[in-house]
Amino acid sequence: MIPSATSLDRSDPLPPAIPSGKASPSPSVPSPPLPPSADVVVVGAGLAGLACARHLSAAGLQVAVVEASDGVGGRVRSDVVDGFRVDRGFQLVNPAYPELHKVLDVAALRLQPFDAGVTVHRDGRVSAVHDPRRHPAGLVEALRFPLGGVKDKAAVARWVVRLTSAGDLKGPDSGWAEALDEAGVHGELRRAVIEPFLAGVLGEADGTTSRRFVDLVVRSFLRGTPGLPAGGVQALPDLLAASLPADSVVLGTEVRHLGLAPRSLVAETTAGGVTAQAIVVATDAGAAGHLVPGLPVPESHALSAFWYVTPSSPAPASREKLLHLDGDRSGPVVNTAVVSAVAPSYVPAGDRRGLVSALLLGRDTSAQTEARVRAQLGRVYGADTSEWELIAVHDVPHALPVLEPPFDGPRPVEVGDGIFATGDHRENPSQQGALVAGRRAADAVLTRLGMGRRRAG
Repeated sequence: MIPSATSLDRSDPLPPAIPSGKASPSPSVPSPPLPPSADVVVVGAGLAGLACARHLSAAGLQVAVVEASDGVGGRVRSDVVDGFRVDRGFQLVNPAYPELHKVLDVAALRLQPFDAGVTVHRDGRVSAVHDPRRHPAGLVEALRFPLGGVKDKAAVARWVVRLTSAGDLKGPDSGWAEALDEAGVHGELRRAVIEPFLAGVLGEADGTTSRRFVDLVVRSFLRGTPGLPAGGVQALPDLLAASLPADSVVLGTEVRHLGLAPRSLVAETTAGGVTAQAIVVATDAGAAGHLVPGLPVPESHALSAFWYVTPSSPAPASREKLLHLDGDRSGPVVNTAVVSAVAPSYVPAGDRRGLVSALLLGRDTSAQTEARVRAQLGRVYGADTSEWELIAVHDVPHALPVLEPPFDGPRPVEVGDGIFATGDHRENPSQQGALVAGRRAADAVLTRLGMGRRRAG
């Protein structure tokens, strides 16, 4: 999944995307030519594909990772626009994900963390609340938080305690909205805080994602503090790619067909064919369904993102490192952040301007929507946004796989005849899910090739 980007013309009513001639992708691995053969071909250099290739290479196999775009990462990509770093969509890295620590040195990401908590804008009032477990004043903030009564706050507290202490999250499944109903979480606290927060994380506001999965996601946020790598989220796939043998990743080459060759498989690409003993399709769900006809794949949630350069930070220092939510739901933005305050590395050295992101559900980057986004951000931050410069717009059609109940665990990765499918759509829609799915595919390949389950350290 690669978000679309078109060129910028200042005469346009809306700068539709990353400006042509002003943006550059973050440096990635150089691309070698396509080899005629390999032990395993991995189609797609997203997180799942790179993790799979890492495990297979560590087991001694020759792996060719074939990627259609100009860099590694799939959905996890960054660009530089006029010196400002912008991720394609709004993405965080959660160091609480255990699989991250199995495939790379998390310290090398140099994560710049958000503050644990949120700022909520409701009825013209701005209220911040921090996680009481990590901030001394958090408990007082929570008690004084103007949204929700004592009963509502107690219900939320019980819900949070269950998520942090439960040993088994595999009870009867339902959508997360129904699960909140059952937990007694209602009222303003739910509508103005919990629902907007989860909508941004899950890519949907209908409450239809599996409660089992949502429990795991919320637990991961409670156990870790997500942040932004110093080099943008692109640093995550770049580190994975750097762990592979030289010449493993072939960029700018599209795989169009998978077929059989004498005693092997063949991946037909725009640069010719490459034969292998096994092929792993590590693309998004839609592309996987195209390459492997009949493969059951889920639908996807779409997201859009707008990035603005501001004259200065639009939020006071006490709140600027928090995620901002619009409790009034007065526009299309589900969350926004002063990224420059959280991640100074996203701003050119010495530049005192701010960088603000805004995340939307669905695919709508029209001029009319941008006007609504700008107006909503003005209300949320209490700022004049007329001088804010829109520097990037992202349309992400396949941002997150749909995961409706019942969520009974990972989907099979082995398709048959030496072909495997991996990606977050085989596990769960998260970076953790993509990395685990890549490992599971590698294990399945090794088993098929008679090499057992040799995992990378």
